[in-house]
Amino acid sequence: MKITIEIDCTPEEARSFMGLPDVSAANSVYVDNITKAMQGVSSPDQLQQYASALAPMGQVGLKMFQNFVESGMKAASGASGGSAKGPKGS
Repeated sequence: MKITIEIDCTPEEARSFMGLPDVSAANSVYVDNITKAMQGVSSPDQLQQYASALAPMGQVGLKMFQNFVESGMKAASGASGGSAKGPKGS
């Protein structure tokens, strides 16, 4: 037997329902710091150095950030090349 339940709610509503704290202010600070650090990046090595200094979870956080950047680069190159691939389209 398979039962599927679909819940339509915002992320804020889901956090509140599950009793999780609102971390949007901390997330904004973190994203702003990464954005500022990346503005002067001219090479992948420099990007990795910045990311490792800012990553809160050490190597795990760095790997997640690296995957995020790589998928963004793939999406950007796909968009500029005329190909409309999604994140799973590789």
